[in-house]
Amino acid sequence: MSTTDASSALKVHRGSRRSRSARSRDKRFKYVSLFSGAMGLDIGLHITREFELLAAVELDSNFCATIVANRDLGRVIDSSALVYEGSIEDLEPEALMQDLDLAPGELDLLVGGPPCQAFSTSGRRGSLQDPRGTLLWQFLKFVEVLQPRYFLMENVRGLMSASIVHRPIAERPERGGPPLRPEEEPGSVVDAFMADLSGAYRMDIFEVNAVNYGAPQIRERVLFIGNREGKVVDFPMPTHGIATATPTLFESETLKPYVTLREALDGLQEDEPVILDFSPRKKSYLELIPPGSNWRALPPEVAEESMGRAYLAKGGRSGWWRRLTFDLPSPTIVTMPNHASTALCHPTETRALTLRECARVQEFPDDWVFIGSPSAQYAQVGNAVPVRLGRVAGELLAEMLRQPTERVSVSIPRVRQVYLQSHVRTRKWFKNGQAIQWNDGGENDHADYGAAKTLRKEHQRAV
Repeated sequence: MSTTDASSALKVHRGSRRSRSARSRDKRFKYVSLFSGAMGLDIGLHITREFELLAAVELDSNFCATIVANRDLGRVIDSSALVYEGSIEDLEPEALMQDLDLAPGELDLLVGGPPCQAFSTSGRRGSLQDPRGTLLWQFLKFVEVLQPRYFLMENVRGLMSASIVHRPIAERPERGGPPLRPEEEPGSVVDAFMADLSGAYRMDIFEVNAVNYGAPQIRERVLFIGNREGKVVDFPMPTHGIATATPTLFESETLKPYVTLREALDGLQEDEPVILDFSPRKKSYLELIPPGSNWRALPPEVAEESMGRAYLAKGGRSGWWRRLTFDLPSPTIVTMPNHASTALCHPTETRALTLRECARVQEFPDDWVFIGSPSAQYAQVGNAVPVRLGRVAGELLAEMLRQPTERVSVSIPRVRQVYLQSHVRTRKWFKNGQAIQWNDGGENDHADYGAAKTLRKEHQRAV
């Protein structure tokens, strides 16, 4: 592997050289990965054996080191793939095409997950006031110039309700503020993105949850799949869910049960685990929490003392002093599982999940190498697209790409939004003034939810 300076501020990590003729003999679909992170989405695509990675673009140096290390070890990533290290704003799509010897329209697929912190409902939503929000339009620029047959853009589900200008809740009309301006309306970010997307593309937007497809983790995402062939893309219906004895509306066969944390961690052996653990103070509270419970298991005076003002909050408290359970899927893997408010405490040991345990839940291969400090490695795992979603999306895209390329002549709406039971709750935490504990291996009718009522719905979005 050699590293050379690009003409811009980027570094290019070059792999083994491969001629255009050799690449053309490889019948896999060619794709480019933007905002690649630790390659969760790319690993999923690779598992299908249908895609060849030509180039990856990533800002963070630790993430890039991880990509290069695994490429050079021959793990998943194609050995000839270019890895661009630096801001995507410093890479012109025309320069990328020149490096890859590509003409507009030759690329089969462009994928990427622009940074999502600006749109996440779990933090302070900045929308496009946060500079990272504009990276959506950087992705759009590459679509416009490369003209791939298909593109896949992944993000947090909160993007669907994000506004171009965020109005604080205390200043909204229902709190006495003036009417919202168009740019303050929920969903205005996606509306603007669709308006700026070339008319050559139609797009299907899917609100999904990784746990519904066999991932051992509850993780809501939104997938934007666009194509310039005018085709309607249908994401698969969920394959996993709450076990039932009768067929569901999803399909003629019964859903498979959710994959549990126990199954995810089965057989994992670690001699020297990487771990961001809880402080002694945090452990003093977590030691009081039984498996499958959270802060509600504490005496009220202890809970209030340990949580501060969060104790009086109206919602968003289920992660406080949370001890996991083996018999359910994991909550969403986060970048810092040792925080009091987003705790991922092991079911039977008073410690945070190790890096490799988190990677197992995200379904990274066990031999996948992560480079950097422990916090940098956890960030790579926590920010990754679940490998399972990459695989399911890859299987769908390969099927679509194999179809004839002639543009569909039937008039169809340009943008469609489909909800596929993305909101999933597997257990109750509190009812009738009492904390509800999940009992591994026991009866849990008191603690679980019934099957979801809204399984699928769709609507057309005006452009």
